[in-house]
Amino acid sequence: MRVRFLLVVMVSVLLASCSSSRKVTTKKQNKKAKIVEPKPEKLPSVKQIQHVRKLERGNKSLNRHTLHYIRKYAPLAVLEMHEYKIPASITLAQGILESGNGRSQLASKSNNHFGIKCHTGWKGGRVYHDDDEKGECFRKYKYVQSSYKDHSKFLSGRRRYAGLFKLRLKDYKGWARGLKKAGYATDRKYPKKLIKIIEDYKLYEFDKFTKKDLKRGKRIAKEEDRREEPKKKKATKAQYYEVKKGDTLYSISKKFGTTVDDLKKWNNLKDNTLSIGQKLVIK
Repeated sequence: MRVRFLLVVMVSVLLASCSSSRKVTTKKQNKKAKIVEPKPEKLPSVKQIQHVRKLERGNKSLNRHTLHYIRKYAPLAVLEMHEYKIPASITLAQGILESGNGRSQLASKSNNHFGIKCHTGWKGGRVYHDDDEKGECFRKYKYVQSSYKDHSKFLSGRRRYAGLFKLRLKDYKGWARGLKKAGYATDRKYPKKLIKIIEDYKLYEFDKFTKKDLKRGKRIAKEEDRREEPKKKKATKAQYYEVKKGDTLYSISKKFGTTVDDLKKWNNLKDNTLSIGQKLVIK
C-alpha cells in the first residue's frame, strides 16, 4: 500500500511539472516582436521637380496624379537603388502601378505601395483586402518610406529574385520581365505595364543618379528648405507716450518723427482732441 501511495504521488508531481512547463512554452511562442519603423529623414533632391516640369511641357496629356507621385517619391526610389541595387525606375514604376499613384485604399490607409502580402514570419501591422482571394492579409506601415524599404528587402532577400541582381541597373526591361517570371505578379501584362510607365514618364533618367549626385541633392534640399522657410518677423513692442499739458497731436508727431494721421490711425482717434494723462501708441 505504501509503495502504491508513493507511486501515485510521484506520477502526480511529474504531471504537474509537465503541464506548468507547457504553459511557459506557449507564452513564449505567443509573444510577438514589435517592428519599429524609424522616423523618415529629409529626402535629397534628385531634380524630380525639374523632371516633372519638363514632362508637363512636353506632353499635356500625362496623368497629373502620376506626375505628383514622381515628384514626391522619386528621391526614395533613388536612395533604395544605391542601397539595394534595384533600378530606381523599376521601384518607382512598381509603386505607381501597385498603389494607383498612391491613391489606392491599401496605399492611402496602410502606406503599402507595393501590394506586399503578409507572408510567413511577418510581425508588423496587418490589414485585410480582397485580391487573388477574398480577405487576403497585406502588410501595414506607419510611413511610406517603410514600404519602400520593405520592398527592397523583399526583393533582395528572396532566392527567386536573385537572378535579377545579375542584370545591369539600367536594364529596366530585363528587370520588368524578370519580376513577372519570378512570380511577383500574376498579371501577364505586368512587364509591359511597367515598361510603358517607365518610358512614358522617362523614369530611366533616375537610374543615372550617382552617389555624388545624391550628396549634391542633400545640399540642394537643405538650400530649398531655407528658401521656403518664412522669414520670422521680429516682434516689435508698442511704445507709449503719456500726454502732458500743452501737447497736441502735431507736437507729439514732430517729437517722435511720425505724422498726425498715423497717430490718429494707431490710436483710433476721430479728431485731434487729447486729454492730460492719456496714453498714445507712438510705435
